[in-house]
Amino acid sequence: MIHVCPLSRLEETVTRTGASHVLTVINVGTPVLRPAAIRAEDHLFVGFNDIVAPQDGLIHPAGEHVAEILAFARRWPRQAPLVVHCFAGISRSTASAFIAACALSPDRDEREIAGALRTASPSATPNALLVSLADAALGRQGRMSAAIAAIGRGSEAMQGEPFELAY
Repeated sequence: MIHVCPLSRLEETVTRTGASHVLTVINVGTPVLRPAAIRAEDHLFVGFNDIVAPQDGLIHPAGEHVAEILAFARRWPRQAPLVVHCFAGISRSTASAFIAACALSPDRDEREIAGALRTASPSATPNALLVSLADAALGRQGRMSAAIAAIGRGSEAMQGEPFELAY
């Protein structure tokens, strides 16, 4: 199972779920205290800003970020949950969880995964650029991006509530 949460609820989510791996997708330089239950080699920090186009002074999602996310998801042994988090638990983390679910279930319909994401998290607004890059990397021919566009922007929230996404 993949669990998604904001940074403020990382420790709680890892403890509650018994997770073995953590994927952090957050701004470079943001202090993130790795939960004690997570070994250093089972925690990946991918640093970029939550933007959908290049902006001076910021790091936009790029192919190398997607490659890191995909490699980490694929090497996760799936015997215990994976926790994915960003700062608010709304955009980068929901995109990354969707990407991981698509990668781990290559025959599952993207619309079904996106629908499950929306049901689990009314505030989820996956970063469209990150999803688009993963769509190309996974050879999904635009279906991932179309599925996320179809669920639309999530409800307004300062931070998302923790949720789980089956893959």
